[in-house]
Amino acid sequence: MPWIFNTPYIVYSVIFLFLPLAWAIWLSMTDWNLMSPDYNFVGIANFRELFTDKKVLAAFWNSFRYLVPLVILCFVLGVVIALLVSKLPPKLKGVAAVMFFIPYLTSGVSTSVMVKYLFSYNSVLSTFLRDKFNLNVNWLQSKWAFYIIIVMIVWKMAGYYALFVLSGIESIPEDVYEAAMLDGCAGFKKLTKITLPMITPTLTSVIVLAAGLSFQIFSEPFLLTGGGPQLATTTWQLEIYNASFVNFRSGYGAAMAIFNAIQIFVVIQLITWFMNKLNKKYGW
Repeated sequence: MPWIFNTPYIVYSVIFLFLPLAWAIWLSMTDWNLMSPDYNFVGIANFRELFTDKKVLAAFWNSFRYLVPLVILCFVLGVVIALLVSKLPPKLKGVAAVMFFIPYLTSGVSTSVMVKYLFSYNSVLSTFLRDKFNLNVNWLQSKWAFYIIIVMIVWKMAGYYALFVLSGIESIPEDVYEAAMLDGCAGFKKLTKITLPMITPTLTSVIVLAAGLSFQIFSEPFLLTGGGPQLATTTWQLEIYNASFVNFRSGYGAAMAIFNAIQIFVVIQLITWFMNKLNKKYGW
C-alpha cells in the first residue's frame, strides 16, 4: 500500500529527476554543441578542463562569498522580522506577514531592471553624487556590485524566511514563557535561552534553504553585471548558461552543472550535520 500511494511521486522523480540526471552525466562526457546531431565522446576531458578554467574557479569560490553573508543576513533579519510580527495584535499579524512576503513574490527580473536603472553610471543617483559631492562611482563595475546583489537577494528572501521563523515562534506554548518569567528570564536572555532553542528545527530549515540559494543565483548578476567586474559576481548558474547557450558547449555546461551539484551536496550535508548536532543539544 505505501508503494501504491508513493507511485505518483516515484514516476515524477524518474521522469523529471533521474532521467535528466542520467542524460546530464552522459552529456558531460561529450562535446555536443547544442545543435549537431553528433555526440563525440570525450571522456573526462570536460571535467579536467573545469580545474583550469578561471571562470569556473571564480564561480566556485564566489559561491562561498555569497553563502556567508546570505545565510547570516537572511537568518538574522528573518528572526528579527518574525519577532516584530509576533508582537503585533492578532488582527495585524496577517497583514504584516503578507507585506514582508511581497518582495519574495516580486520578479527577480523586474527588481534587477529597477536596480540597474538606479545604480547605472548615468542614473539620477550617480549624477547627483558626482555633481554635489564629486563622488564618481560606477556602482555596477566596482566592488560595490557584489554588495548590491547581496542586498537585493536579502531584501527579496528575508521576509520569506521570516514566515518560517514566525510559525515556529507561534508554536511555542505561552506557559513556557510564563514559567521563564517567574524564574527571572526576560528580554534578550529569553530569546537566547527559550525562543531560539525551541525553534532550532525551523532555524535549520531556514539556514539550509538560504545556503542552497547561494548556489542558485542567476538573474541578478546576469542582468546587472554579467559576472563582472573581473568575475567578482559570477555564479555557477551564469557560467553554466554562458557555456551551454552562448558558447554552445553544452557538454562542458553539463559538466559544470554536475560539479555544481556535488558542491551543493557536500556543503548542505556539512551544514545539516552541524545543525543536527545543535538540535540534539537542545533535545530535538
